[in-house]
Amino acid sequence: MSVKSILIVGGGAAGWLTAAYLAKTLATQAGGVAITLVESKEIGILGVGEGTFPSIRGTLSAIGADEATFLKASNATFKQGVKFAHWVRPPGSPGADHYFHPFSTPSYRGDGLELLPYWLMGDAGGAGFAQAATLQKTVADAHRGPKRITDPAWQGPMNYAYHFDAARFAGFLADEARALGVAHLYANVDDVLVGEDGNISGVVTREAGTLTADLYIDCTGFRAALIGAALGSPFKSVSDSLFVDRALAIQAPYAEPDRPIASYTISTAHEAGWTWDIGLPERRGVGYVFSSAHTDETRAEEVLRGYIGAESEGLSARLLKFNVGYRETQWIGNCVAVGLSGGFLEPLESSGIGLVETAAYLIGHLFPFDGALAPVARQFNAHMSARYARVVDFLKLHYCVSQRADSDFWRDNRAETSIPETLREKLAMWRARPPHRLDFIADLEMYPTSSWQWVLYGMEYATDPAGFAPACTRHDEARREFQTIPEVARRALADLPDHRALVAAMHARAGPGLAHARRSAP
Repeated sequence: MSVKSILIVGGGAAGWLTAAYLAKTLATQAGGVAITLVESKEIGILGVGEGTFPSIRGTLSAIGADEATFLKASNATFKQGVKFAHWVRPPGSPGADHYFHPFSTPSYRGDGLELLPYWLMGDAGGAGFAQAATLQKTVADAHRGPKRITDPAWQGPMNYAYHFDAARFAGFLADEARALGVAHLYANVDDVLVGEDGNISGVVTREAGTLTADLYIDCTGFRAALIGAALGSPFKSVSDSLFVDRALAIQAPYAEPDRPIASYTISTAHEAGWTWDIGLPERRGVGYVFSSAHTDETRAEEVLRGYIGAESEGLSARLLKFNVGYRETQWIGNCVAVGLSGGFLEPLESSGIGLVETAAYLIGHLFPFDGALAPVARQFNAHMSARYARVVDFLKLHYCVSQRADSDFWRDNRAETSIPETLREKLAMWRARPPHRLDFIADLEMYPTSSWQWVLYGMEYATDPAGFAPACTRHDEARREFQTIPEVARRALADLPDHRALVAAMHARAGPGLAHARRSAP
């Protein structure tokens, strides 16, 4: 039997992004597919500041969104990477107090000159890798935006993603999805019906009765009402490697309304976790992600308020609890999980929205129009479980090569028993050579090779160049390239606008959006 209808259960960014992407993708196929999203008014969306990875630009462009309209509707700003403070060593220790993970790749000349080996051999002097091999750190540190107002939508000289208000982003996606033909129902799901064949046969709602479809997409968040509660897909915890399982969040206003907006996430390590600090136009979204096994909520709130300072006075902190892990089987029969119902691997490096994008992309491009669900489910499950496992390795990299030993949290993170074997093998190879693209399977990776390099050497990992040094014979060219990058960076500072000014200009040019355009079409 062909698949002609989809029921997405649950809204939020996961539900609405999936709805919009599938509506756009499947509308181009013969016959089309009817998509309905049902959500409860009683389940709110957390309006915390949230960061993304550069892939989000391609996703939003694919659904036909306008960049300026998205920025204004989502109260969004630009993100050029992540600044990691105190991850290598505790505050006050000798040595650099931060490193930068830029979204741009290391400078690479068309004639094959790769700078990383030469940086490892000292040809850049004492500069950190991100400072030496790309101009993006200089641009972001100076509060410049990644593009000019005249640049085309979704494009700019610097690679970039966004920060936004999660609740407003979900609302924007909802408007876009409805404009693309997605039907929308507000109803509370009271039960999920499972037939004798093990497939879902209907979703019982309080207000709209029983809803049926050929394919069900579970976007019910941590409840996992379909894939978990009804179909019993087991949850694979990774808490033995990634320890954080709580977060306290505060929306802090700027002390001065014209304060510069950071165009990167600021991630600061603390005694039992780390804080995120995300700049939006009128406020900062700040949260402390911590391990409940290494601290308590009272002490965590002290750390959070101490980090924010006076701007947190009188503001309440919101506590979030989560299990870190994923379901290895995220597609069972006629049900597939997307977002938190499929897994969650802590907020570090913005993997959450990125994994939603991956799931939506796979559903759209593997779509079983002829009703042959089983082979599609096998491929989807193999891809998603492999991707989750690789994200675990990347996130653990941030912790396990730290030099910090000032608390049980950091000592436990450095313990070899907490490091996945797959990551231990990579680290062993990288003692004698830097990470290479052949270490990764591109279609299963969320983060490119350059991201691993930025983090590994930002964390001051020691790679011995003795083995590859004899093959590196272009030292003079490499040194000239390292000398050129700061000059190019200075020109970029003169060319790129102030980040806050760019955001204001983009908001000012925002159109009415896809939804209004569709309603106004003759």
